[in-house]
Amino acid sequence: MPERVNDDIDRDLPMRVADTLRDAGETLAVAESCTGGLVGATLTAIPGASDYFESGLTTYAYDAKRRHLAVSRESLDEHGAVSEPVAREMARGVRDVCDVTWGLSITGLAGPTGGTASKPVGTVYIGVAYAGPWESESSFAAVERHQFDGDRATIRAATVERALAVLLESCDEVER
Repeated sequence: MPERVNDDIDRDLPMRVADTLRDAGETLAVAESCTGGLVGATLTAIPGASDYFESGLTTYAYDAKRRHLAVSRESLDEHGAVSEPVAREMARGVRDVCDVTWGLSITGLAGPTGGTASKPVGTVYIGVAYAGPWESESSFAAVERHQFDGDRATIRAATVERALAVLLESCDEVER
């Protein structure tokens, strides 16, 4: 059985993130809402995280997203915090505010309350933003929508695992 770091999160995934970022000489900052810092806690449970992990911001409220990540009032008002546009702005915001190579964002509904017909409990958006070298035109931001089942702890653990997997997939797509 694999060693665990947080909740039911396998240690192999954060180790692969650590190795990938360290080997590339790249840095990461995370902006978390529904996971409340679990991504940062998972990554920093791995020794040597300071080699690549710069910062983790738990921006739970609308005002925190605006103040710390420059998420626009218009996106929050029109789409709500749990949305693709807000996840994209969160990822770009944390990347740029923290001046790192990679920004990773999570916003969602972990429950047990707060869901609607269009956004039921378990709806999560994961954003990733890459800062390519200046004048390379290789910077990008992408967002995935997921629907996880289970109780609050299960949804949060599944979100952390998927977010780390999304980051690894994005790292693999970048030509260095």
